[in-house]
Amino acid sequence: MKALFKNILLKEFEGKFSSDELCLAYLSEQKWKDGFVCKKCGHTNGCAGSKPYTRRCTKCKYQESATANTIFHRCKIPLQEAFKLTFMVCQNPNVSSYEISRVIDIRQMTCWRFKKKITECIDERGDIDMLQKIELKHKLK
Repeated sequence: MKALFKNILLKEFEGKFSSDELCLAYLSEQKWKDGFVCKKCGHTNGCAGSKPYTRRCTKCKYQESATANTIFHRCKIPLQEAFKLTFMVCQNPNVSSYEISRVIDIRQMTCWRFKKKITECIDERGDIDMLQKIELKHKLK
């Protein structure tokens, strides 16, 4: 994700990820670009799930969303805003949660928690891999 945002301007970003649906489409494309593998049974055959951008295992019927097991898993803020927050942190890791809150119009503490999740991912991997979930002691509220 950090590489995706490396040479992109805010206007370009806002055009590419201007809705939750576009964000879900991007996540879905990235998550299953090498094919679907069921997290429960390991089966590699899946079909479209009951909701947009979900996949369902044809063997055990387990359904997985595009956000499952990503940094956006159980995110309480709209996906478009979570992507914008991620973009802002990737562009400037030292951006304050107060500045993010002002720009995105979300509570400062929510911005701080999600920023912490993103920076932990960057610190652990040297890059942001939004397709891998980081377990935190504190849930995003």
